[in-house]
Amino acid sequence: MHTILGSTGNIGTALAKELTAYTSNIRVVSRKPQKINTTDQLFKADLLKAEEVLAAVKGSEIVYLVVGITYKTALWEEQWPIIMKNVINACKAEKAKLVFFDNMYCYDPNVVGNLKEDSPINPKSRKGKVRAHIAKMLLEAIEQEQLTGMIVRAADFYGPNASQSFLNESVINRMKAGKKAQWLYNKDKKHSFTYIPDAAFATAFLAQKESAWNQVWHLPTSSEYPTGQEVVNILSQQLGTSNQVAVLPGFMVAILGLFIPILKEIKELRYQLDQDYCFGSSKIESTFGLKATPIEEGLIKCL
Repeated sequence: MHTILGSTGNIGTALAKELTAYTSNIRVVSRKPQKINTTDQLFKADLLKAEEVLAAVKGSEIVYLVVGITYKTALWEEQWPIIMKNVINACKAEKAKLVFFDNMYCYDPNVVGNLKEDSPINPKSRKGKVRAHIAKMLLEAIEQEQLTGMIVRAADFYGPNASQSFLNESVINRMKAGKKAQWLYNKDKKHSFTYIPDAAFATAFLAQKESAWNQVWHLPTSSEYPTGQEVVNILSQQLGTSNQVAVLPGFMVAILGLFIPILKEIKELRYQLDQDYCFGSSKIESTFGLKATPIEEGLIKCL
């Protein structure tokens, strides 16, 4: 039994499809679960409730924690530690292995231009501190041999029909609709993007490899590191539209954040967009030969 906690999001949906290469015994769990494959087992659960998590995980060999919660700092601080505690305890009780799908917020902003698995964990943002805390909870459980687990990390993601993706919503979808692309802070800084199908394929792949457990892995991410302008240039060439970019500078983000909740939440993560942000995945490439989809190919598949 492979159980996906948070099965309705971009990653959960793609992961369920990839896991069919290894098993037909897949349980998809969320507050409103929906079948992704015809053989999926649906399970309704609230991950904030320990007894429901335990029931959801029961009988599982591998559990994938890929849930996304509302993008509000206060909710992250309140809910993420509870979710991680519940999931760790359930996996321990069921002797299930745990894969945690994480982002890069926990790393030191000073090394964002060259992120690797061993980059220092020293977040400055409140969201980053939450991610560092819950990753530590899992790593400590692994170190104490309470369970077998791994952390897989991705950069900002994008992909065909992706929701809640900065690149899809601010650039790809706008340009497809004939509108001007939007960017935050600086369109001329390099920025890594992880292609959702690559992330899902690699997560399913790693979970089948005994040698991959009890480690942190960066999922395959293109090493081309395009700037915002370069991304727009690729799309404009394919679509035959303008390559102009409307850039929202810092002072405007601060002002608009008073009225637009998501901009208020993004403000503390400015460092990811006003300097080069390069997320490296050479470890998985050299160990298992998994390569990222080139950025141009991935963008074209989104059109």
